[in-house]
Amino acid sequence: MDLPINPQSPFCMPSFRYVRRHVSRGFTLIELMVVLVIIGTLAALIVPNVLDRADDARVTAAKTDVNNLMQAFKLYRLDNQRYPTGAQGLQALLARPSAGPIPNNWKPYVDKLPNDPWGHAYQYMNPGIRGEIDVLSFGADGQAGGEGKNADIGSWD
Repeated sequence: MDLPINPQSPFCMPSFRYVRRHVSRGFTLIELMVVLVIIGTLAALIVPNVLDRADDARVTAAKTDVNNLMQAFKLYRLDNQRYPTGAQGLQALLARPSAGPIPNNWKPYVDKLPNDPWGHAYQYMNPGIRGEIDVLSFGADGQAGGEGKNADIGSWD
C-alpha cells in the first residue's frame, strides 16, 4: 500500500530544485547597502589613525638620523679639535675637506649622507642657532618653521 506524500510533513525531503532555487538567490540591495555603510564607517575611523602613524614614523626617523649625524660630528670634533665649518658642511663627514681648516686626523665618519624621510637634504649650521652646531630637517614642507608634520626637527630636540 502506498502512502500519500504530504509536502507539509517535517519528514518530507525537499526536492533538489527547491533547495537550489533558494541557495542561489544572492544578496538584496538592502543587505549590500548595510555592508557598505559598515565598511565606510570603519574606514572613516581607521584611516586617519593610520595616516597619523606614518607621519609619526617619519618624525621619529628624522630624529634618529639627526642624532646619528650629531654623534658623527662629535667624533669629528674629538679627532680634529673642531667641528667642520659651515662651508665644509655635512660632506666633511663623508670626504676629507679640501678647503678651510683641513683636519689633521680625518677619518670617514659616515658611509653615506642620508636624506630626511621626506626626501630633502639635512641642514648643517656652524655656528648653530640653538647650539654650537645645529643639524636639522625642515620637515615635510622643506621650509624653515612650521607646525605639526611641517615643523623643523633638529639636534636641539
